[in-house]
Formats: sequence, C-alpha cells, structure tokens
Amino acid sequence: MRFGEKRAPVSAQREVRITNELGLHARPAAEFVKRANSFRSEIWVVKGGKRYSAASLIDILRANLDCGATATLEAHGVDAEEALGRLEGLLAEFHEREKA
Repeated sequence: MRFGEKRAPVSAQREVRITNELGLHARPAAEFVKRANSFRSEIWVVKGGKRYSAASLIDILRANLDCGATATLEAHGVDAEEALGRLEGLLAEFHEREKA
C-alpha cells in the first residue's frame, strides 16, 4: 500500500471457544476489551443470537463467556482481519496463562 492510499473496509468473522477455566471473568474481560479498543474496526461478540460490543466491558460480561462457551467474533473496518486474529490469540493466551 502506498502512502496516502486508503484501505477499503473489510468484514471478518471467526468462531472461538473459551478454554480458560474461569471463562472471561472481570480481569480477562477487561484485557479483552482494552485490546479490542486498540483497533480501528468495530468488533462484536455474537453468542446465543445476541450481539455484544467488544468495546464495552459491561457487554462482554453480559455475554456470559464461561469455559466451554462458543461465540463468533465479528469485525468491520480496515483492520478487521488483524483484530480478530489478535483477539483470538488473546483468548488462547488466557488458557496458557492458567496452565503456567
């Protein structure tokens, strides 16, 4: 991409599974939201037919992302693919931290 060129918005989705024992409780949920807010794309978590903003700690806690839960991450914006890749990696990292 050349200087001054604008990237077109992209939409992306990824199915994720929560694998850390305590799920996305307050501390990891806050870290997840902070990471989600570092991207320019709008990001949502879809679970049980409901859509929750990944930019809102209250929404993420309301999603009840317990251990074993599956959800879909959706993003729309210029860095949508990167955002979902990083967030999916963060969810896996939470599980790895528990094992350590």
